[in-house]
Amino acid sequence: MTDEIRKAVVPVAGLGTRFLPATKAIPKEMLTIVDRPTIQYIVEEVVASGLKEVILVTASGKSAIEDHFDYSFELETFLAQKGKEDLLREVQHISRLIDVVSVRQKEPLGLGHAVRATETVVGDEPFAVVLGDDLVDADIPCVFQMRGVFQEVGEAVVAVQRVPPEETYRYGIVEGEPVAEGVYKVTRLIEKPRPGTTDSNLAIIGRYILRPEIFDCLRRTTPGVGGEIQLTDALDLLRAERGLYAYEFHGQRFDAGDKFGYLQATVRFALDHPELGRRFRAYLRQVLEAEKV
Repeated sequence: MTDEIRKAVVPVAGLGTRFLPATKAIPKEMLTIVDRPTIQYIVEEVVASGLKEVILVTASGKSAIEDHFDYSFELETFLAQKGKEDLLREVQHISRLIDVVSVRQKEPLGLGHAVRATETVVGDEPFAVVLGDDLVDADIPCVFQMRGVFQEVGEAVVAVQRVPPEETYRYGIVEGEPVAEGVYKVTRLIEKPRPGTTDSNLAIIGRYILRPEIFDCLRRTTPGVGGEIQLTDALDLLRAERGLYAYEFHGQRFDAGDKFGYLQATVRFALDHPELGRRFRAYLRQVLEAEKV
C-alpha cells in the first residue's frame, strides 16, 4: 500500500434535475461557467493538485463528459487548417490534461454507492473524491491543501466550511476537537441535523481524501434515506474504527449544482477572467448604477 494520492474519483452520474429543462439532453457537468464546462474546472483542480488519474463515475447519457476530455481528430484538423492556433492549443490542452477512465454506476443508489463502484480501479491506495457540483476558488487548490493535511494526520480527511447556523440542516455537519489550525479530529457526524441538535456549523463540502478502508465500510453500510447508500454513514464507520479528520480549507466554495450558486460562480470566475474580467466588472457597475435610479 502507498500513501501517495494519485487518483481522484469524480461522480457525474446524477440527473441534474435542479437545472431542468437545461439538463434534459446535456449533462449538468457540461453547463458552462464563462467559457468552460463545470467539469473542466474540477479536473483542472485535480491536475493542479498533482494527481495523475481521474475516475469518472458515469451513467447513461453522460458520454459528452468523456468526449470533452478525449482527442478529437476532426476538430483539431479543422482548427489547424483554418489557422486558429489559439483555439487549437486550448482543445489540445483539454485532451492532454490527465488520464481519464470511466466506471458506470448502474443504479442511482447514492454517493456512497458511486464511490464503491470504483474499488477495482482505485485499488489499495488512498484517493480523492471531488464532487462536480462544488467549485472552489482558491490560490492553492483545495485538493492540494487536503493532501498536505492527509500527509500530516495519516487518516481520511473531509473538507469543511462554516455555514450560518440556520443552514446546517442542508449539510452533513461534523463535530470535532481542534488538533491544529483549521484541522479537527472528528468526534461525530450528523447528516442534515434538525435545529438544536448540534452546536457545530462545520459543514462537509464536496472534497474528500479517503483511505482504501472506506470500501469495506461502504460494503457494510445499509441503505438510508431514499434507499441510498450514504457516504456520510460509511465515513462514520471509518471514524469509529480508524479515525477521521476535518479540514477548514482556504478558498471560496460555490454550489454549482444550485441555480443561485451557479450564478455566483459565473460572476466570480468572470471577474477573474484574464480577457473578460475588466469589461465585466465595468458592466456590473453600470447595472448597479442603473438599479439605483
